[in-house]
Order: sequence, then structure tokens, then C-alpha cells
Amino acid sequence: MKVSTEWLSDYVSLENVTAEELAEQITRAGIEIDEVEHRNHGISKVVVGYVKSKEKHPDADKLNVCVVDAGQGEDLQIVCGAKNVDAGQKVPVALVGALLPGGLEIKKAKLRGVASQGMICSAKELGMNDKLLPKEQQEGILVLEENAEIGTPITSVLGLDDKVLDFDLTPNRSDCLSMRGAAYEVAAILGRDVKLPDPERELVEVADAASSHISVKISSPEHCSHYTARYITGVKIAPSPQWMQNRLMAAGVRPINNIVDITNYVMLEYGQPLHAFDADRLTGGAVDVRLAREGETLVTLDGQERKLEPHMLLITDGVKPVGLAGVMGGLDSEVTDSTVNILLESAKFDGGTIRKTSRQLGLRSEASQRFEKEVDPGAVIPALNRAASLIARYCAGTVHKGIVEAGAAQAEEKVIVLSFDKLNRFLGTELSMLEVKTIFGRLHFHAADTAQGILEVQVPTRRGDITKDVDLIEEIARLYGYDNIPTTAIEGPTTPGGYTKPQAIRREIRRLFTHGGWQEVISYSFTHPELAALFPALTEGSVPVKLSMPMSEERSVLRTSILPQLLDIAVHNANRKQYDLALFEVGNVFFSQEETLTVQPKELNVLSLLLCGSRGQKQWNHAPEKVDFFDLKGALETLFGDLGLEGAIRYVANQPAGYHPGRSASVYLINGGGEQVLIGTLGQVHPELQQERGLGDVYVAEILLQPLYDHADFDIRYQELPRFPASERDIAVVVDSAVEAGSLLETIREAAGELLQNVQVFDVFTGSKLGEGKKSVAISLVYRHNERTLTDEEVTAAHAGVVSALEQKFQAELRK
Repeated sequence: MKVSTEWLSDYVSLENVTAEELAEQITRAGIEIDEVEHRNHGISKVVVGYVKSKEKHPDADKLNVCVVDAGQGEDLQIVCGAKNVDAGQKVPVALVGALLPGGLEIKKAKLRGVASQGMICSAKELGMNDKLLPKEQQEGILVLEENAEIGTPITSVLGLDDKVLDFDLTPNRSDCLSMRGAAYEVAAILGRDVKLPDPERELVEVADAASSHISVKISSPEHCSHYTARYITGVKIAPSPQWMQNRLMAAGVRPINNIVDITNYVMLEYGQPLHAFDADRLTGGAVDVRLAREGETLVTLDGQERKLEPHMLLITDGVKPVGLAGVMGGLDSEVTDSTVNILLESAKFDGGTIRKTSRQLGLRSEASQRFEKEVDPGAVIPALNRAASLIARYCAGTVHKGIVEAGAAQAEEKVIVLSFDKLNRFLGTELSMLEVKTIFGRLHFHAADTAQGILEVQVPTRRGDITKDVDLIEEIARLYGYDNIPTTAIEGPTTPGGYTKPQAIRREIRRLFTHGGWQEVISYSFTHPELAALFPALTEGSVPVKLSMPMSEERSVLRTSILPQLLDIAVHNANRKQYDLALFEVGNVFFSQEETLTVQPKELNVLSLLLCGSRGQKQWNHAPEKVDFFDLKGALETLFGDLGLEGAIRYVANQPAGYHPGRSASVYLINGGGEQVLIGTLGQVHPELQQERGLGDVYVAEILLQPLYDHADFDIRYQELPRFPASERDIAVVVDSAVEAGSLLETIREAAGELLQNVQVFDVFTGSKLGEGKKSVAISLVYRHNERTLTDEEVTAAHAGVVSALEQKFQAELRK
């Protein structure tokens, strides 16, 4: 909201307060002032001049030689190239020595041999936004009102001495979307009186009743609670007074004609949008406020045909739509130069209805902005009367007696009970009852004692944001001054801040992978239903959660896995010839057991990984190697080891949907009770899916994080360096090719007992020499005792036990 200080001074005295000081005080009281705009952009020695004569330049077809009376004691000869300059006009004249915006100084000059003693100015040359001028004044020189006094500084005529405060309003302060609201706010801050116009006293009516000519009806009372109208005849359409145009332009509104300008002026003054209809274009002078019917259309004032929906509120004449309620009027009923009689509307429309209509049509207006934030119901009739009195004064209109209305005003002031002790306790102050009442008085809130330490505060209808006692406490705080509220030290026990265990684990995951050369990505939580079904392993049997108002079919359900989004990212990069990727994302997946939701969907935190391309860059001495399953598995093992879970994780060959049937596995965690819990999957993406996406070999993994939160062990345990030598033994066993190496290692650990320090596979061999369906697995074992040197007999006995266990469980044969 742009607030002109010149206009504001009509309602509250701004004596001894500069615009900058006022902006600072308003900001400190809770409403931020974004900018103090000076309308004078550097003008001096520019006055009102009268063009006494105009003749063609003797040596230039496009120039005119004008004789101008600028109130300087003698006429000035000025050469002007504007097409619209003419004798008899009042115009802005920059005298010799004048300064214009941009530092331009006007000097005596000769144009094609003819002396010129100044310059006749356009609005743009005066630093004005010509887009806010009436259309007829947007080109050429600026033509002033006939009653402008010759020699008067142009800054006072055009209101360029004004300074404009740009209020950055939060949604709850819709009261300050009006000069009246701004005046109450400023008066409360400065502790000064408010002087407002009295429209009922100023209004003069004729005896002929308005109800004899017009009628109003509300067919949708839930969308329009109060509709009022006045009937005004004999209006003369003309430009509005210059002072009114100045104030509209300062507020960012373009003047059009006196009727439209007055409705806009009163809207800015009261915060109550108004609209004027050409009454002779309304069938029978009737107004019916109703919802649109299927298939109806309306051509709005901007010339656009709007297709209407059944939820949109219309102003109709009982036969056809004539306006979009609270948004924009219709072209067929607009006020034109031929308009004589008008129906002037002021109403209270439902904010939610107006917001929905405005947003759907992409049609925001000053009126819709105010209705969306809920206008003051108490301003409906005062604003109507104010506009009617201005139309009578500046448009020669005859106001017919009475207001024609439908619905109820519903303008009751709220009464809120406030505890004086609670106020001081909340603010940490020791304000007296007199101080509190004084502040409420400055706000124009009536406060009365009802009991010891209890106030009943009557809140005006303009302050719809105040509904509870804590709102009143906030008003006291901001007007008392936040700087005046004493600071108090925190008392009682305090605890240092820290991360929760899940937060710490997520940060550790990000640290570990980014330091390992992986890149973190963040993808959409919305996806296509077909993509949501690609990797169902962790949400088996669940139903994707559908969005009620999706952006598109591509983003119509919540994801049940992050892996499809990682594949999309891989495709995006591959299309740009970026094939080597190591991506991870920590995010949420969502699912439900219901097609139609009756309970909150489930939400799981997961870690998703994608690996593809080469392990390193091409070098002169070696070719890059392709990543494989074990690179991905190694990254997970590093993570589990970092979280202290290396002994609790098991990998089991599996064929989850979406994965390669021979290069994938499920990941299990052995919990404290010895149960094996599925926590994730990893492996190569199914070849068909890779081919469909145009990708090479891609390896992905997805791990549930909640089991890691529950079982991760961050405790660091230190061990002494070994003081006694180890004994190493290698064995190679021939087993069925279906036997997993992990099962062999687990059996070895159980059989060897405490003496076994480390065991790992170092070779796997298959070939015809071993026989059909056989493979050889070579395993290295390290034996050690922490407190003494092992004897050969001890190592041999332990090793024999290992071999025996492998023979019994897997029918393994030692390879010689």
C-alpha cells in the first residue's frame, strides 16, 4: 500500500515529523516501510505557463514557436516540437536555469536560428510515470487544468512535493490497505488526533427515492452478506480534479474519468472497493448477486471474454452478468462518456470466493486484493455515502434519497476481556492501568474496567485481525515500544543444544558420501503412478498416495521410492554426455494401505544411491574401469562400518522387482533379539529398464534409515596394538556354485571361535576341471591371541575345525 504523506496529513497532523522519521517510527511499531519515495526527482524552476500563441517555425516543419506567459513579468519565446501544443493551453514551463530529473539544466538556446527561452515539458521530462497518466496525456506535452494559476511552481500543482510511504503489509493488517487505516495507525504512533470526513453530513439528497428506480437482490447470501447501492442521475463525465489525480498517481492508480477516479479514491481512502454501473444499461435497473451458471461468459473491462465457473460470484441485472463480484466490472455496463445515470455499488463479498475467482482467472485487481483480506464490514455504507457526495460535487450528479440494500451489515464491534496481570506477565513490564488505557485510547479502542485488574476492550470493526487477548497484548507492546520492554536474564536450568540421533546420522551420511566423491541430489516428492511402481521392495503391497490437485499427470502421486527419480537424473545427464555418476539422496517416501485415505499415510526416511559409468578418468597408462556391483556394496559397507553395524548386516542374493535377476541382493539387519529385518535392496537395474531409458549398466540401492537410527552405535572403542604375532592360513574349497561366499565366511567365524581375528575371500575360480556346477573359493584366515603367542598345535586344531565344519555343512572339498 502506497501512502501519500500529503494525503495522510488531511487526517492526522504530521507537523514536525519528516517522512523518513515517520517511516522509522512505523517500522518500529510493527509495519515495515519498504521505501520512502520522493515524487520530485530533482525539479526546480518549473512553473505553470500559458501559451498565448503558436506559429510554425520558419525553417523546421516539426517545430513550433510559442509565446508563453510564465508569470515572469514578460512573455517568453519557446521553441517546442510537441504535436499537441496549442494556443490557450496551460502547460509546465522550465525556465532558463531550471533543473530537470537526471541533472538536465535548461539554458538559453537557438533552434534552427530561433531563440528559445525555456522548455515546455512532458510528464516524462518531469520524472513522472507517464503510464499512470490518463491516456490522452501520455504523449506530447502535459496539458494542465484551465484553473491552474500562471507562475505557480509545477511541483505544487502536480503534487510532486509529496513523499510516499510504501507499507509492506502482512496479511493480518488489511486495515492499513486504506488511508483511513493508515491514519489511525500513524495517529496511534504519534499520539495525535484523527480527523476524518463526515460523508453523511456532506451528502445532499433529492426527495425522489432511489428504490423507485433500482432494486437489489442477493441470491447467494453465503457469498455476499451485504449489498448496498445508490442511484445518481445527471452525471457529467469529465477528467477528475488535478488534486485527486495527483493522489491516485501517488498510490499507483491511473486516473480515467471523474466517476471511476472517485470510486478508486474512496476505495483507497476507506479500503472498501466500489463500482459504478451505467444504470441505463441494467435491465430494469435491477441487480441480482448470484453464482455463475454453467457455460456463462462475461467480457470484463479489460476486453477479455471470461469463461465462468459455477463457484464464481456475479453481479447480474437479473438477465445477464454485468460484473465479476469483487474482481472486475463488465464491459457492457461500464461508465462511458455518454453515461448519465449510475448505480453505485458497495458490498461485503466473501474473501474466499473472491480469492478463488481471482486466482483461477489470473485477474488480480486492487478491489480483489482487499476483498481477499476481508474488508471492514463497517465501512460499506460510509464509503458509499462518501463516494456519492464526491460525485455530487465533482460530477454534477443528483443523489436520490435512500440506500437500496440487501443482506445484513454484520458490523458489530468485538469486546475482548484482558487481564492486566497477564499483560504485564507476558511483556515483563510494570505498566500501570493508566498507561494501558492511554495506549488503547490512542488506538481508538474503548477500554473499561469491569473488575479489579480486568479490562473489557471494544475493538473497532476495521481491526478484524484482533480476536484474542494476546492480540491486544501485542498492540500494547508495539505502541509502548519494543525498545522500552526491559530485558531479563534467562532463569532456571538450561541444556545445551544438540542433534538428535537421526539428525546426527543423516549428517554423517552426507559427510561420508560427499567426502567419498558422491554428489547429493534433491528430487521431487511427486511422481507418475507408473514410476511409483518400479521398485516396490520396501513398500510391498502398499498403494501410492494420490494428490487431490496434481500439477500434472507426471506429478500426480507421492513417490514410494526415490530410485525412479535418480534414474531420471541419470537420463538427464546422459543426454548431456555425462555418464560417470555417483549420486545419493536422503529423503522420504510415502505410501498407504488404502485407495481412499481415511488415516494419515506412512512416511519413511530412506537413503538412495545410484552409481554408473567409470570408476576413474582415462589416463595415459591405463584405461578407466567400469563400476560394478561391488563398488556399490563397498560404499554401503563403509557406511555400516562407520555406524558400528558391520557385524549386524547380512546380504542375501535376491531378485527384487526392478533389479537385474542375477546381480541384486536384499540387505538385512540382525537386531538385538537376533531377528533378521529387511532394511534395503541393492543391485543392477533390470536390463530392460536400462534399455528403455537408454542407459548403460546402472547400480542402485535403497536403505531404510529408521533401523539405522535404532541400532547405530557411535561409541568409539579403542584397542591396543597387537603385541603378539599372527598366524596366517589359506584354504581353497570346492563347493556347489550356488553356495554363497557369505555363508562360508559365517560358518568359518563360528567354527574358529575367538582365535580367528580376520577372514576374507581372495579368489573365486570356476572351470571345467572342477566339474559341472562347482566353484573354488580361496579364503585367507588370520589367527591371533591378544595375550600370548599361539602355538602351531592351537592354530592347527582351530583350522581343522574350520575345514571340518565346511565339509559337514557344504560338502566342501579341499582343493589341492
